[in-house]
Amino acid sequence: MTAFGGIACALFLLVVPLLLIARRLLLGTRGLGLPRRPLCLPVIGHVHLLRAPLHHSLARLADRHGPDLLLRLGSRPLLVISSPTTVKECFATHNLAFLNRPLLLPGKHLNYDGTTFAVAPYGPHWSKLRSIAILQLLSPTSSSRLAHIRAANVRSLLRGLFLHFCSEEGGFVPVSMKPRFTELMLSTLLEMIVGKKCYGGSAATEGLDEEGKKFASVIEESFSLSSAASPEDFLPFLKWIGVNGIEKQLIKLGKEMDVLLQGLVDERRKGMRTETNAAKKTLVDVMLSQQEEDPQFYTDNIIKGMMSILIFGGFDTSSITMEWAMSLLLNHPEALKRVHDEIETHVGHQRLVTDSDLPRLRYLNNVIRETLRLFPPGPLLVPRESATECSAGGFHVPRGAMLMVNAYKMHRDPSLWTDPTQFKPERFESGEGEGYEYVPFGAGRRRCPGEAMAMKTVGLVLASLVQCFEWKRVREEEVDLSEGEGLSMPKAIPLEVLCKPRQAMMDVLPQL
Repeated sequence: MTAFGGIACALFLLVVPLLLIARRLLLGTRGLGLPRRPLCLPVIGHVHLLRAPLHHSLARLADRHGPDLLLRLGSRPLLVISSPTTVKECFATHNLAFLNRPLLLPGKHLNYDGTTFAVAPYGPHWSKLRSIAILQLLSPTSSSRLAHIRAANVRSLLRGLFLHFCSEEGGFVPVSMKPRFTELMLSTLLEMIVGKKCYGGSAATEGLDEEGKKFASVIEESFSLSSAASPEDFLPFLKWIGVNGIEKQLIKLGKEMDVLLQGLVDERRKGMRTETNAAKKTLVDVMLSQQEEDPQFYTDNIIKGMMSILIFGGFDTSSITMEWAMSLLLNHPEALKRVHDEIETHVGHQRLVTDSDLPRLRYLNNVIRETLRLFPPGPLLVPRESATECSAGGFHVPRGAMLMVNAYKMHRDPSLWTDPTQFKPERFESGEGEGYEYVPFGAGRRRCPGEAMAMKTVGLVLASLVQCFEWKRVREEEVDLSEGEGLSMPKAIPLEVLCKPRQAMMDVLPQL
């Protein structure tokens, strides 16, 4: 009885506090002005309610409990918002409170200990890096200076498709679009950022070279690990008991990535000694020159961090958007015809589409915007972290809370959009999507600085494909639009299409 009594006493001392904690977590938000939330369990919080894909799981919770939710993932409070009014409060009214990023494991091990401008805390360091990226790569002036690189890689894509057609017996030929889009984007970004060509170097060359393939493999693995759950981020005690499987993988991948990036930096450093043409200077060249003047700030790690965030940030998101856009156009032949008619009207078929034509292709621009609404490359915007306590949506937000915006939920909200699940590019002609209900590139000071370049690149690729080739679905049924797994919401089934050169472009395509 003594032993039994001791066990019973121990259980009582353990269970009762847990029940009290659970009761407090369940009822404690009443009267405090905190957002509504479902049942919170001791230790793990609301982790048990979340399933992949996370944006769908959070959307279902919002349907049941309201658009703004304060959840707890283990030890971390998480504010999830899907109301444009609250988004505006967080990113405009209280923008200074939400300028930081939480330093999660992927940010630590794949972003040089959180020093890249994607995850670095708001301050002089972040501002300096962001300014360099905009000035040397993402500004309108830089975009124009680099237009020849974008155009050359698009020509390589078109040439590859034309050669593929010529190698067949004639008529429509089957094409897998995903690898072509990813190869195009990786090659374009590497050439713009570090002057490295790895794709379509000659009329007989298709695909990436070996170095390009290594980069593609590392990037793919980084997205896979970054989208996987990292329990250690929310349950720190797991590290004490040796549960750190994902962190070990991230550390290993970070080292592999560093070797590739360092190789490019060293190669460019040697090339700078012989390069005298200022017009050919890349972003890395500029940073290496600044390294000589300020070696304490412009370390190799800072330069590699800049390279990684620009390459990784632009690679997957743009290529996936191209794939979704082509899928939607194939499912809506009338929209595809309208895009082609617009190109015929403003460009014709005597030459290829160029960057300067894009402002006149307004319907194509609306197609891209509608694609980003239905399938945003970041369905959950990159998380923020509250630096101070503040009020948003009438709720008290505690200091240190993570903030997630469910863009996917807002983009398909029937109270914000007409026929929200339907593909209607013309909706943007009537003024829909002009406010905070449409945030595919984020909002506020940490809005994606690469928006203009992404829109221009995606626009040039789609316009060129529609101008030069006829497109058909592989089967009579519509292209499957199921979502795959991953942070950037890829297609579950990669796009397979049938294409053939347009007769009107047969004088242009053989000259590529």
